[in-house]
Amino acid sequence: MADAPGPAAPGPAATWPAAPVAGVVPGAGASMRLDRFLWHARMAKSRSAAQTLACTARLRIDGRTIDRPAAPVRIGNILTFAQHDRVRVIRIEALPTRRGPPAEARLCYQELTIENRSQEARDD
Repeated sequence: MADAPGPAAPGPAATWPAAPVAGVVPGAGASMRLDRFLWHARMAKSRSAAQTLACTARLRIDGRTIDRPAAPVRIGNILTFAQHDRVRVIRIEALPTRRGPPAEARLCYQELTIENRSQEARDD
């Protein structure tokens, strides 16, 4: 009885999944906890501050009020929340894999907030 050949080892022509982009979770269906995203994207100084922001029900994902830090966020979600006396609206562009430098964190979201200069310029 001859030995049956085992599965062939992939050669150079084998197609492997593309290497993930540094700092980004691949896949359209990938998700991340809301508090982790806020902390990794440097919108909160600490993970506990991110949890507090999510628990106070002052944050919305795609218009839905969120009251738990474990709510999943995905690429394309719109987050709306108050921060430092202004309302921020951001679109999630990528899910970070680590809390990197601020420049790397800014690549994970797009700011959609329009600055209202006329309100700030009033001295009345």
